[in-house]
Amino acid sequence: MNAFSWLFLAALAAATATRWWLDRRQIRHVRARRDAVPPMFAGTIPLDAHRKAADYTIAKARLGVVDLFLDAAVVLALTLGGGLELLGRASASLFAAGSLAHGTALLSSLFLLQALIGLPLSLYRTFVIEQRFGFNRMTWRLYFSDLAKQTALALVLGLPLILALLWLMEHMGSLWWLYAWLVLTAFSIVLQLLFPAVILPLFNKFTPLADGELAERVGKLLARCGFKSKGLFVMDGSKRSSHGNAFFAGFGAAKRIVLFDTLVTRLEPPEVEAVLAHELGHYKLHHILKRIILSTATTLAGLWVLGQLLHEPWFYAGLGVATPSLAAALALFMLAVPPFTFFLQPIGSHFSRKHEFEADAYATRNADAAELAQALVKLYRDNASTLTPDPLHSAFYDSHPPAAVRIARLRPT
Repeated sequence: MNAFSWLFLAALAAATATRWWLDRRQIRHVRARRDAVPPMFAGTIPLDAHRKAADYTIAKARLGVVDLFLDAAVVLALTLGGGLELLGRASASLFAAGSLAHGTALLSSLFLLQALIGLPLSLYRTFVIEQRFGFNRMTWRLYFSDLAKQTALALVLGLPLILALLWLMEHMGSLWWLYAWLVLTAFSIVLQLLFPAVILPLFNKFTPLADGELAERVGKLLARCGFKSKGLFVMDGSKRSSHGNAFFAGFGAAKRIVLFDTLVTRLEPPEVEAVLAHELGHYKLHHILKRIILSTATTLAGLWVLGQLLHEPWFYAGLGVATPSLAAALALFMLAVPPFTFFLQPIGSHFSRKHEFEADAYATRNADAAELAQALVKLYRDNASTLTPDPLHSAFYDSHPPAAVRIARLRPT
């Protein structure tokens, strides 16, 4: 072990301890307010629904604690525990050490191992927690069918990307990180174009919104907002979960508006219109573009940092790898970065919540604020979203504002 080993351990310990402390705060805070509906929601959220939301939040937080310590243990085992070194040696028994095939095998085996370790928790989340609270509609057959499709997509899309990145790292000299960034950016754009028309239909059925009051309202809303898309579709989200949602898929000429069937059946047409106006706000206010720019800038910065570490012996030795390679460097970087960047998470969460407020304000200018507030309350109730999150936990993690704060802005006194 060297100085970097101790720095990495300190970062991992600090991030893990803080996450555990935040989860414990969330559990205590929500449990303490389980038996009283906040006054703002007393007339719209029954006590039983509020208790269900509290219990659901606590159950997810407890599972999150297990996931937290499992993740820390896996990271330690793969780095200082020598796990990545063993994977590298196993891959070298099949392919020439340092070759593109060896690097691809090393990274693929790492991703496969992480997926297998996370599988039991994913199954527990779906078939125990979601089932217990009445949200899961996924069958075991559908779950593993989805898993098979996701694995196939990862192979078809991921293996060429890994090969391309390793080739660039090997052949493009000191500026490989810039070329790699260009490739990753192009890959992301192509993926966004393929996502609505090719990838999503592999998992769900999309039906154009039928004519009627909702279609008429949506048509007028889109005209008011000057928004053009490839269409408005209803997705059969109910075959996997009873949670409701709405989202955009793709961008440019390929963008589509997607409503979950659960959302359409639970909300009245004016409420759906208001929710959709909020989603349109994200697009019209360039929130999606800003997130893409931030993501690509972060990727560029990360690749540059990796470029500086690539040939530093202390980087490999400090993270338990005795046989340096390009693939090992990439793997170590992905494993080591999260503990160092964890404490930046509240910044991203803050700007995400800011965007939500801005999208709400846009919606109130193009739809009825009261209808949006009413729709959100229904979604909080039906999705068992806690109305009383711990403020500090929320500041770290929540991409959306707390329910009480958000509704208060939509219902000014």
